[in-house]
Amino acid sequence: MESAAEPDLPEFAKTLIHSRRNISPRRLIAPGPSAQQLQDILGAAAAAPDHGQLLPWRFVIVPGTQRQRLAEVFCLALQDRDPQATAAQIEGAREKAHRAPFLMLVIARLTQQPVPSGAAPGRGAQHPQATQAEVNDAERLVSLGCAIQNVLLSAHAAGFGTGLTSGQALASVRLRALFDLRDNEQPVCCINIGSVAKNKPSPLRPQLTDYVSELS
Repeated sequence: MESAAEPDLPEFAKTLIHSRRNISPRRLIAPGPSAQQLQDILGAAAAAPDHGQLLPWRFVIVPGTQRQRLAEVFCLALQDRDPQATAAQIEGAREKAHRAPFLMLVIARLTQQPVPSGAAPGRGAQHPQATQAEVNDAERLVSLGCAIQNVLLSAHAAGFGTGLTSGQALASVRLRALFDLRDNEQPVCCINIGSVAKNKPSPLRPQLTDYVSELS
């Protein structure tokens, strides 16, 4: 029997998951996580499912000293896409690199190969030491998504707000060059972390009937 001092872990997990929300980087202010808090937050990603232990993702932190380089890439990527971009639009692109106290690029390591049509159902469970080729991109992205969620929930538990951001600049060759991405690496999104300047009402969540059905 649990003592009164022991936490109700199921209830804590439920509260943590359902109270987490995406916060716009515009509403994330200093202070951000400390060095120790970051160790704990980022360390949670390692608990994500990882078929074959291939680590099919990685993170790149963009410290304050490097934000200007990222801002320049955002500006040039916009001008590459739209040579007629206005000064206000260019400044808006630049400003995106300077919002949240903590900014990190999330990168997927993909095989760029389709799921084998002849793969036997459940084969992966019998091969814990799967090779790179046996773990398809769908599984790799599932692992990445779990790693991201672990980071978001850990930051939320530590009292910080988090937001995921993406955009057309992530497809830019300039961004690939800045982060020295390999051919099989795909930038997926940025994770922004900071203190929440202003809370907004919780968003409506879908109901179970919106996404759960039973095979018949």
